[in-house]
Amino acid sequence: MKIIRKEVGNLGTNCYIAYCDETREAAIIDPGGNAEELIAIIRQENLIPVCIINTHGHADHIAANNKVKEATGAPVYIHRDDAEMLINAQKNLSGFIGAGLTCLPADKVLVDGDSIPIGKFDFEVIHTPGHSPGGICLKSEKVLFSGDTLFAESIGRTDFPGGSYRQLITNIKERLMPLADEIKVYPGHGPDTTIGWERKMNPFIQ
Repeated sequence: MKIIRKEVGNLGTNCYIAYCDETREAAIIDPGGNAEELIAIIRQENLIPVCIINTHGHADHIAANNKVKEATGAPVYIHRDDAEMLINAQKNLSGFIGAGLTCLPADKVLVDGDSIPIGKFDFEVIHTPGHSPGGICLKSEKVLFSGDTLFAESIGRTDFPGGSYRQLITNIKERLMPLADEIKVYPGHGPDTTIGWERKMNPFIQ
């Protein structure tokens, strides 16, 4: 797996393009803005996008869905519990800042345990609600894309509609912390980390 990280949008969302070096098939994870730049990267690297995956439905993670989908033809995947956020500006929180962002409906809704093939590797969908009802992480090999569930020495906010601090902490402790120390974590905002580092250093899960 090769990974390209691009910080996008006004809130500095990490968009990742994860691709198979052999087949050039790629997943675009959380295209939250800067659509033209993302499309340029995809074309420059001769990638074949097979899906756009939203780790959750907040506006800063979905804003470029439509443009990237139009340019690549890739279907949009999101967990079923956040699917309505794509088409509802109040639920994706853009309505609160006057943006009124909506996207096309999901082409596929995900559930916990789903497997998403990308060339020679697969993503396992791990449902980790708490930041949003349909928040997910994506695990493959020694890599975890954690969305806004887990950050470097921090966690996602839980004060948005549908959030739950207790639920988020429980999911992090029970579903992420048992993973191997060396697994690299690529969060929705901020720097990379590892499961081992977070188990020792994250003050929210001690």
